Amino acid sequence: QVQLVESGGGLVQAGGSLRLSCAASTRTSSRYNLGWFRQAPGKEREFAAAIHWSGLLTNYADSVKGRFTISRDNAKNTVTLQMNSLKPEDTAVYYCAAGSRTPGPSTYLYDYWGQGTQVTVSS
Repeated sequence: QVQLVESGGGLVQAGGSLRLSCAASTRTSSRYNLGWFRQAPGKEREFAAAIHWSGLLTNYADSVKGRFTISRDNAKNTVTLQMNSLKPEDTAVYYCAAGSRTPGPSTYLYDYWGQGTQVTVSS
């Protein structure tokens, strides 16, 4: 089992930046594909970004492409989401997830989930 803990959420003005991090509990997670999802109030959880266990392949939702960057440090068992040019529409609880299949936008590809961290973007 992989334990995931997100951090770095907060309040930021539109156009600003925020950096989210997710720490995994075990070294075995180094070969898991990792993803970031977000869930706004009253909405279903949606895909934001994903990264292959090697760190060489990434995938982004169209809504965040060009603004968000996902990266990972396998030595530290962490995955990071750098969010730039934030918009009020980005306001949501952000979750990191781990899975053993190819990184992608579907929640069923991921077996483990963190508790989430709140991101609020003000206008």
